[in-house]
Order: sequence, then C-alpha cells, then structure tokens
Amino acid sequence: MAASSRPRILLLIPHLGGGGAERVMTLLAQDLSAEKYELHLGVITQTEADGKGVPSWVPLHALGASRVRAGAFGLLRLVRQLKPDLILSGMFHLNFLVLLLTPFFPPGTRVVVRQNGTVSSALAFGGLPWYTRPLYRLLYRRADRIICQTRAMAEDISRELGLEENRLAVLPNPVDAEEIRSSACQQLYQWSGPDPHLLALGRLSREKGFDLLLQAFVRLQIHFPRASLVIAGTGPEEAALKAECHALGLDSAVRFAGNLARPWPCFAAATLFVLPSRHEGLPNSLLEAAAAGLPIVALPASGGMVELLSDQPGVWLAPEISAEALATALLAALGSLRPGERFAHSFVEGFRIDRAIAAYERLIDATLTTSARRSESQP
Repeated sequence: MAASSRPRILLLIPHLGGGGAERVMTLLAQDLSAEKYELHLGVITQTEADGKGVPSWVPLHALGASRVRAGAFGLLRLVRQLKPDLILSGMFHLNFLVLLLTPFFPPGTRVVVRQNGTVSSALAFGGLPWYTRPLYRLLYRRADRIICQTRAMAEDISRELGLEENRLAVLPNPVDAEEIRSSACQQLYQWSGPDPHLLALGRLSREKGFDLLLQAFVRLQIHFPRASLVIAGTGPEEAALKAECHALGLDSAVRFAGNLARPWPCFAAATLFVLPSRHEGLPNSLLEAAAAGLPIVALPASGGMVELLSDQPGVWLAPEISAEALATALLAALGSLRPGERFAHSFVEGFRIDRAIAAYERLIDATLTTSARRSESQP
C-alpha cells in the first residue's frame, strides 16, 4: 500500500472535455471521498495540466502523448512514480494499454477497468482491428474487476470473453441530476427557427448512427418542414457527416455544434433528445437528457438500453436499427408531445450521483482488500 495512510487511487482517461466516459471519470475525481482516498487523475493525450472541472485537491498528470497507445512509456513512468494502490481506467482502448502494462507495475497494484460498450456489438459491427477479440480475451483476464454499466453488458462480456461473472461489477453511471436540472433551466443556447428542435450528442463516429439520424431527419421534414437539429460532438466522421448533410439539402436546418463539455444549457429549448446509435452501452448523454426531463427517441442500441427504456413514459424506442424506424419514432413523438413537455423519467434516480459514488467506493474498498491479483491473470 502507498506510504499515505489513505489508499492512492489513479483515475485514467484519454483526455478531459470528451464524451460521457470522460465525464464519468471527472465526476469520480470530484466526488470520491478525499478523506478516504488520495486521488490522482491521469490524462494520456493532453499536453497541459488544465484541469477544468477537476477539484484542486486532485493532482492532474498530463502525459502529452500523440495518441493513447503512444502513451505507454509515460504511463508506466507515472505508475512507477506514484505507486498507486489501485488504477481505474475508463475506456476500452486505454484499458488495453493499462492491462498490457500490468506485469510491469509495482507488485500489488490493483487494476479496475470500466467497459463503456457492449463487446459483442463492437466486435460484430466491424471497423476494429482483427486482433481486438484476442486482446480482449488475453488482457481482460488481468483486471481485478471489470465495471459494466448494465446487467446485459455484464452477461455479454462474460459470454464473449469467457470471464467469470464474479469478476464483473454492474455499477450505475454517476449523473449529477441537480446540476443538470439547474443548468437546463438556463436558456443559454440559441436555437434557430421555431419548434421542433431536436438535439443529439455524442462522438461523431459510425457506431453512433448520426448518418441514420440525418436520413431520418429528411423524412421528418416532410411533415415538419421548419424542424431544426443540433448535433453536438466531434470525431472521425465529422467531415463525412457534414458532406452528407449538404448532399441531403439540410444545411439550413442542421447545425454541428462541435464539442460541448457541458451541453446542458442546450436542453432548455430542445423539443426532444435523439439517440440514433447503432450500438451503445449506456451513454451518459441519454441519462443527462433524462435527468433534464427531455422526451427521448432512441434506437435499440443494446439490451441494457432496451431494458431501461421499454414502456417508459416520454420515451419512444424504435423497434429496429434503421433510418426508417427512427423517422417513424420521431414522428410518433412529435405527433403526441405538447410544446415544452417534460417527463419525470424516474429511472434516472438509480444513477443519482450519491448512489453511484457509494457503489464505486464499495467496489474500490472490496478490491483493495482482496489478496494479490489472481494467478490466472498473469500472462
């Protein structure tokens, strides 16, 4: 154990100001007990220690790597310097790097990884290197615990990777519902044109399905010609999506807002929130929109999402993943919503930040009290 009387915890993310996974780790840095733990936050691809949203008592270590896999030596140097009792990593490609390096960490270092997507869907969807499945099978056995966001995700990863279920923990994403609701009351974001205003958030990558949303929006405009759409996020598909938007004749109706670290002021005048993902775990953007009471239209991107959203008031869940199904769900929602209508979305209560942080602390404490990493986790 570290020299401090408090266990030393190193939280790891690629960078600050990204999507939901980064926001989860930032909330953990803010709200995990500073009395119980000595917290550190490591960011792999950030060059400056500008810790917006990170409390002053949490040291921020910016490694400045060009990409995650290029941060191996810097990460190993940081771990050997800090000698953390436990490392918590927050995204799958960073998880791979951390688990690859575990044999070189100081003895007794516990490693917990947070899985932010459904393994079977990610592998089946394509676009990942051929060696992703073997890496999952090899490296995830080295983790002391694997955090999943839903029971369906845990069952999927156990089945796909042959992991024992007692190695998996289902923990809720922390959602600061009070701050979101407060910010969502402030109409700071200027929408163009009259209602309806559609909002979508996420990384601009193919699995997020924004191309499906653009195709559905064309169909929607036949019935709602003055509708507008804001897509907030950045990513590798940004240029292709903007080109598709232009080709579909949507330039005047669709705005690409870029990365919004705190998108909640967009919620105030939004008519509804759209989640067009082809596959997902349980995105924080969905939970944040629900915390603000927004009506939700979503594609059935994972078993966990379907289980959470089915038959919920104020939710229109499409029956399949397609632009046609999404357009039909959007039309159904807009056909029944009253102007400015909001919903309680009681399912968000399970993700309230106090409950989620308590669950994370119980897992951290249990992991710290276990014996040395299982012998089977050795390469």
